Order: sequence, then C-alpha cells, then structure tokens
Amino acid sequence: MTGEPGNGGRTDLDALTGLRSGKRSFYPEYVRSAERLEYTVQALDRISRALVRTVEGPRSLVEAVVRAAAEHLQASWLLLAIADGALRAARPRFLLLCDGELIDDEAALPAEVAEHLDTVRLRPWEVEMVSGGPGWVRVPMTLDGEPVGGIVGRPGGEVSVADTDLAILRVLANQAAVALHNSFLFHAAMQLRGRTEQLSEAAARQARDLAARNAELQETQRRLVEAMQRQALDDERHRIARELHDTVTQYVLSAGMTIEVCRSELAAMGADAARVAERLAPAKVLTQQAVERLRAAIYALHHAAEEPPGSLPVLLKQLSTVHLPSDLKVEVRVEGTPAPLPPEAENSILRLTGEALFNTVAHARATRSLVHLVYKSDHLRLTVSDDGIGDPAQLRRSLRLSSAADLAGRHRGLANMAARAGELGGTMTIRRSRMGGIALQLKVPLPSAEAAEVAR
Repeated sequence: MTGEPGNGGRTDLDALTGLRSGKRSFYPEYVRSAERLEYTVQALDRISRALVRTVEGPRSLVEAVVRAAAEHLQASWLLLAIADGALRAARPRFLLLCDGELIDDEAALPAEVAEHLDTVRLRPWEVEMVSGGPGWVRVPMTLDGEPVGGIVGRPGGEVSVADTDLAILRVLANQAAVALHNSFLFHAAMQLRGRTEQLSEAAARQARDLAARNAELQETQRRLVEAMQRQALDDERHRIARELHDTVTQYVLSAGMTIEVCRSELAAMGADAARVAERLAPAKVLTQQAVERLRAAIYALHHAAEEPPGSLPVLLKQLSTVHLPSDLKVEVRVEGTPAPLPPEAENSILRLTGEALFNTVAHARATRSLVHLVYKSDHLRLTVSDDGIGDPAQLRRSLRLSSAADLAGRHRGLANMAARAGELGGTMTIRRSRMGGIALQLKVPLPSAEAAEVAR
C-alpha cells in the first residue's frame, strides 16, 4: 500500500505495526506495538470475514462491513455511504448501524448522521483526507484512485483512535469498494447466465416447435403428392374409359350389326348362303360378349377402388392393372435405384405410359407388353414394348405428319406423347421391339438430389 497524506509519509504497514525500531532497548514501545499488532490482526480477521460476503449480494456485504467497522471502533453509530455518481449499480447507497439497528431510510437518520451523509455524498473530494472532529472519525472509500464514498463513525468513549485504527478503517473501506464492484459484476454475470439459460431454453423450444411444424409440412406435402398421384391415375382411367366407350365399343357394336344384316341377306339367297349365315352366328355372339366385356371394363375404370400411391415404379405397376380387362398381359420391370422426381414429372411419365399401353390395346393386337424402367446416374429410360403387329416406320411417319398438321385428330396421341417428352427435357423414339412389335422409348434427365427435394 502507498502512503496516505497526513501520515508523515509512512506506509499503512508502519501504521498497522507501529514499529520504528526492532531494538530491545525500546522495550516499552515494543510491547505497545505488539499489543497493537495483535489487535490489528483481530481487526483484519473481521475484515476478511466481512469481505467474503461478496457472493451473498451487495446488501449482505455492506452490512458485514458496517458491523466490522463498528465493532473495531466500538462505535455508537457508524455510517457507510457511496458518493453520488459512483458505483451506480451498488445498493443500498448508504447504511447506518445505530445502537445495533440497521437503517437505510434517509428520513429516519439523526440530524448529525444526515450531515455526514451529505458530505460523503456530495463532496467526496473532501473525504480524501482522513479527518476527525469532536467525537467522530471519517475515512475515504477509493476505487482505482478515485473517491467513491466513505465510512463515518462515532467511536466509543473509551476508544482512543490511533493511526493504526485509521489504517484499518481505510483498508476496510477500500476493500469494501472493490468488493461492492466485484459483487455487482458477479451478480450481473449470474443474471446474464440465467438470461442465457432462458434464451437457450427458449431457442430449444423454438427448435422443437420448428421441427414439429416441419414434420407437419412434410406430411402435408406427402398427402398433396399422394392426391396428385391419385388424380393422375383417375384421369388416366377415365380417359381410357372414354376411349373404349367412344371408339372400340362403337366399332364392336357396328361389327355386330353388320354381321346381323349380312346374315339376314344371306338367309334370303338360298340354302348355301343360309349355311354361311349360320356360320356367322358365333361371330354375332362373340361381338355381344366383347361388348359386355368392354362395358364391364368401362365400369371398372370409372369405379376403381382407392389405391395407395407410391413411387413411380409402384404407380406404373398400378397403371398396368388398368388394362387387365383386355387380353393384354402387362409386365413391369425396374432396374437401378429409384430416384425422386417432381410430382409433375411423375404424372407426365405416368400419362405417357398409359397412352402407350392404350395404343397397344386398341391398335397393336398384342398379347404381351413390357414396361421397362431403368434408372441411370443422370437419366431414366422408360420403354413400352409389345408383340403386336405395329410398324415402327409407319408410326414414325404418322408422328411427323401429326406434328406438322392436324390430321382430323388421328395420331394426335403420338404427338401428345412426344410433346410430353419434350416438356420433361427428354426425347421419345419408336423402333422395333425384341418381342416383334413396337418399342416406344422415353429418355428423361434426372434432376439433382437438391433440386428434386426443392421441387417436392
């Protein structure tokens, strides 16, 4: 510690011990110094016990300091006060111990104490000098060399205040200032920690809420995709039903009616012609049966049971069952690891496949068809092949003509399929299949995993 003004340049250690010489010849002074030293050690012990109350909060610390100082001076009253503008966060701003009672209400202060409080509060520079008056003593409270308050007390009548006592009070006051500041920092840190924990818990709750909302959103998206897939299957069923009703069924009915007319005319042409007419009777029955099967198929297509949607391979397998009322046997094969596609792309591929299978049923006179789906690293390849009577060269010419002009609606199905392939960024080719009929092949580029997820 550095020397304080008014102490003759001696250090606080000199004041605490009172020793100016270690020679035994000064024995009386040595005894007095030893007594003061023992008393000082006791006082420092009280100070240490007071200052460790920092963690209990500023109030407990100020009370402990006031009691320690009052006990040291055997004071009838003792005041600890903080100057205005200093240690702004410290509470209480002053505390009086009077006759064993702690007072922090300014209105309850005795007039003498109120005067000292004003001095410490408003003129802390006057407290820099250790001063005393009739029956009272005052020491400054400093922090980083700046006055921040002081301790004022009325010592007991039998107490003679020496430099040692002033040094002890000065140490207690200065350490109290540091302890008050540290106590504020400690409790501020604890409050920040508590606030941080609250914010962390709030962030965790928000993260859980976001995860739950994200799961709900994903479930909603999944249901939307399923609805779109069901709608695509329903649209394809209804389209095929309309085509069967408007074209194939009418053709079969016309064929049956033509057979019946021919039978009537043949019966009137003589015995030989009548025998030919009898041979046509089974053909009439066959056309009637064909009409009944077509009507059953149309009804089944319009009233198909709800089927759970799924990935494109699953949807293709479900689509293949749409054509089971005919004699066509459809097989679906899948190679590679299925990659996710945007719902619009899956619907377009599904419709294109349905159109190809319908053409096989309606025109190719095929008995077998193979839907072959192959997943590559950057694209997928879909091939619909059959064992029918179709001519690839003729279909390619028809596709070119229908793309160039509207041929009264004929072969628009091929043009629509080619347009769908182009919308997907792919290509459609027609060639001879290994089964002997037509092989319609579609190549579509696959989006990246990130793009597919965003599209979904």
